[in-house]
Amino acid sequence: MIAYLQNIAVLFCINAILALTLNFIMGYAGIFSLAHAIFFGVGAYATAYIAMHASDSLLLCMAASAAISAVLSMALALPALRVRGEYFVAASLGLQVIGVTIFSEWKSITGGLGGMIGIPRPKLLGYTFNDDTAFLALALVVLGIVVGITALLVRGSFGRSLMAIRDSESAAQTYGKHVNAIKTLSVAVAAGLAGVAGSLYAFYISFINVESFMLETSILLMAMVIIGGTGTLFGPIVGAALLMSLPAALTYLPFLPPTELGSIQQIIYGLAMVLLMLFRPGGLVGGRSKEKSA
Repeated sequence: MIAYLQNIAVLFCINAILALTLNFIMGYAGIFSLAHAIFFGVGAYATAYIAMHASDSLLLCMAASAAISAVLSMALALPALRVRGEYFVAASLGLQVIGVTIFSEWKSITGGLGGMIGIPRPKLLGYTFNDDTAFLALALVVLGIVVGITALLVRGSFGRSLMAIRDSESAAQTYGKHVNAIKTLSVAVAAGLAGVAGSLYAFYISFINVESFMLETSILLMAMVIIGGTGTLFGPIVGAALLMSLPAALTYLPFLPPTELGSIQQIIYGLAMVLLMLFRPGGLVGGRSKEKSA
C-alpha cells in the first residue's frame, strides 16, 4: 500500500509540474496550447537517450532536457507570434500531431512504437536514487523549485507584462512592451520546465514510449489547469491532485465495471470542465481575479 501511494505521489509531482508550466503560458500569457505533451516527451526522450548512451547524471540529463525542449519550443513560439485564439490552438494541435509522428517513427533515437527500455535511475553527487522514497523526495524538491521559479516570474515585472499581453496585446505594445520577445520567452520557459518533468518521468518509470505523450495527455493537463484555476499559482497543483486521485478513487467503487473506468474518467473530466466554465470560470482556486487583487 505504501509503495502504491508513493507511486501516486511521484506521478502527482510530475503532473503538477506539467500543469504549472502549461498554466504559465495559458493562464498568464493567454496562449492556449494543445502541444504541451510534446515538450514533456522531448524531455523524457532526451533524458532516456543521454542516460542510456552517455551519462546518468541527474543534473546533466535535466539540464539537457530543459535546454532541448526550450530550443524546440520555437516551433510553438513562432506561430504564437503570428496567430491568436482558435488559430493558435489549431497550430499547436498540428505540432502535437507532428511530434507524435516523430516519436513513433524516429526509431534510432526514440525506439519507435516499442519505446526505450532499461533507463537507469539517476545519480546525484555519487548517490543513486534507487529507492522510491528517495525518488519521491527528489520529485517533491523539483516541484518546489518549479513553484518557486514560477512565483518569482509571475509576481515580478515579467509576470505583469505577461498578464498585460494576455488582456490586450495592442495596449501592451502601446505601453512599450516587447510583445514578441515576451511571448517567445514565456513559451521557452514553460517548455524547458516541462522538459524537466519529462526527465523525472523517464528516470522514474525506466521505460517510455509514445503512448505517454499523446493528445490525451495535453488535454488532461489542460483539464488540470482549468479545473484548478487558470492564472493562479496553486490552482494547477490542486487540479493535478484531483485528477490524479480520481482514477484511484474510482477503482474502489464496486458498481463500476473495471473495463469502463477509462471512459468514465474522461466523462467526469469533461463534465467537470463544463460545469466549472458555467458556474466558476476561474476554477476551484479562484482564477484571474485573485491574481489581480494580489
